[in-house]
Amino acid sequence: MVTPTQRHTKGKRNQRRMHIFLEEPILVSCQKCGKAILPHIICPNCGYYKGRQVVNILEKLEKKERKRREKEIKTKEKEEKGERKERPLDLRQLSKK
Repeated sequence: MVTPTQRHTKGKRNQRRMHIFLEEPILVSCQKCGKAILPHIICPNCGYYKGRQVVNILEKLEKKERKRREKEIKTKEKEEKGERKERPLDLRQLSKK
């Protein structure tokens, strides 16, 4: 049986191991809902891939979860519409500022 002839120092061992580590995954935002997802994968939040619906997520959810998710989607759409359309200020709003 062969034994190593020389002892490896801690520095040599650590230099060998310095490339062994976990890398942070590359995430992209979903086009529909804006959540962070892995690229080339269906969004688990909304079920869309490349701008079209592939999986109907709401069918698979229970009644409580479905209502909560629908409410989230509606509020998100309202926020997007609110950002797009800026209402002109009336006298009450001007007096508050």
